[in-house]
Amino acid sequence: MPTVDIDPDELRELTGAEAKDDDELKEDLFGLGLEFEGLTEDGTFELEFAPDRLDRLSVEGVARSLRYHYGDSRGVHVPSTNDPDWTIRVDDSVPEERPYVTGAVIRDVNLDEESLDSLIQLQEKLHATMGRKRAKGAIGIHDLAMLKGTAATEGTPTIEYVGVEPDGETFVPLDFDREVTPAEVLEEHPTGRTYADLVEEYERYPAIYDDLGLFSFPPVINGKRTEVTTGSRELFVEMTGTDQWTIDKMLTIVCYALAARGATIEQVRIEYSNDEIVRPDFSTKQKTVAHDRIEAILGIGLAPDEVIDLAERSGLEAEKREDEEENLVYDVTIPPYRVDVLHPLDVIDDLGRAYGFNELEPKYPDVGTVGGRHERSRLERSVREQLVGLGFEDLLNFHMISEAENFDRLGIAPDDDVFGAGDPPTIKGPYSEDYTMLRTWVTPSLLMVLERNTHRAYPQDLAEIGFTAALDDAENTGVGERRRVGAVLASHDAGYEDAKARLQALCRRFDVSLETPPTEHPTYIPGRTASVVIGGEDVGVIGEVHPKVLVEHDLEVPVAGFEFDLAALR
Repeated sequence: MPTVDIDPDELRELTGAEAKDDDELKEDLFGLGLEFEGLTEDGTFELEFAPDRLDRLSVEGVARSLRYHYGDSRGVHVPSTNDPDWTIRVDDSVPEERPYVTGAVIRDVNLDEESLDSLIQLQEKLHATMGRKRAKGAIGIHDLAMLKGTAATEGTPTIEYVGVEPDGETFVPLDFDREVTPAEVLEEHPTGRTYADLVEEYERYPAIYDDLGLFSFPPVINGKRTEVTTGSRELFVEMTGTDQWTIDKMLTIVCYALAARGATIEQVRIEYSNDEIVRPDFSTKQKTVAHDRIEAILGIGLAPDEVIDLAERSGLEAEKREDEEENLVYDVTIPPYRVDVLHPLDVIDDLGRAYGFNELEPKYPDVGTVGGRHERSRLERSVREQLVGLGFEDLLNFHMISEAENFDRLGIAPDDDVFGAGDPPTIKGPYSEDYTMLRTWVTPSLLMVLERNTHRAYPQDLAEIGFTAALDDAENTGVGERRRVGAVLASHDAGYEDAKARLQALCRRFDVSLETPPTEHPTYIPGRTASVVIGGEDVGVIGEVHPKVLVEHDLEVPVAGFEFDLAALR
């Protein structure tokens, strides 16, 4: 679990709880889910925190939670913002891999050593968590007094987010005393070497300019000219990344921390080539939570006024109403810094913490139960044992795959009306082109294993009971999950009859009927393909793999196989 260092004296000052000693603070923090891990060399608290509460990565965020806990703050607080004066203009030369930027101007800042250290810690903790080690989002904080914006048409100062040649313009980075190019930063600067892999493959490197030249090389390092010190009174915060939502929320958390110390937040205009936005955006969001569900989850009875009170003590706001079925529900307002509230259960968790989980009385269930293996798990184990008994080698492949492996190389498309097709859940911003989606069937994974083992002796009989997925609006999560049984037989004389004989034996052992009416499937040879009908239900496909598919996988021996839904054997 991640940790954060918090100065207890600062915590007392920001919460107004000067009378509380260290032990009392530790107990209060534990009630918020922040566990004391020990003291650092400087005497600060090292606290382990749940990685979902990223708003508690600084002493300001922890103090805010404690004020709600003590009842000194209630409801949703949204800092006021001044209209934008500064503009960030995004040039078309920006690397397409990192196209997004956001920002804010912070005025009336009063930084001492402790608050500056807290700001730096917040920056680095956000980098490590939400920013995925700066790959998804990176923060740059600058002394606004050292910036000179180019005068725009409207008369507002403007800086530019651009793409530059690696060996282009020079600048002096932090902790350096000479000018270097961005490429030299990656080679010579310790921070540059640490984060070089994030940008070194780009044709052009991301850079931010003002009227005096380059002052930020995101996501690697800032320039020395705009370094923030305890003497800085106005700040310019910029963030770049691969996702606008992520960097916007990171910016919100930073702005809330600075506003907690009395700073004034001023918005910044972001000009894309095809859009214009203003940030930071402190819009709240809402979740609807049913009263009955709150009581069912927490196991206690609550009056509506109690629910509203608990919500306000959690930093939320709740308004009761009746839904279309005349059930009591609450429209709960979520503050903008709460990036963790994704589901009504997250709201109920907050209500439970405000009530006090220690105040809940444990009760024995009315009916005693004994734990046991799930029915599906028992079925999987039994089928796996039977497959091994039939001569198959049991495999466990990755659930993630690429579109090419799942569809193209097997001759099918997502919208084909055949077994194995389907609209797949895809991965946004995949780290590898080999893993861009969840597989919709098991057979592609088995053929990939055969492809990698052409140097092994034949026959190779492989089987897997594996997870598959496809988008399905009828499911609560929007994704339909299936467990499927897949098997392939590869040898110089493998054929349809061999695959069917194994499948028949498997069905007999589970006492289910099997029919194999002819069908067509692009992955298999016409005339040597059939549907798998178990218990009168069409649940799969069996056949000899088409020569085109064999060539795609560099296989020089015939392959036959089958695949069907595991649930058919129940």
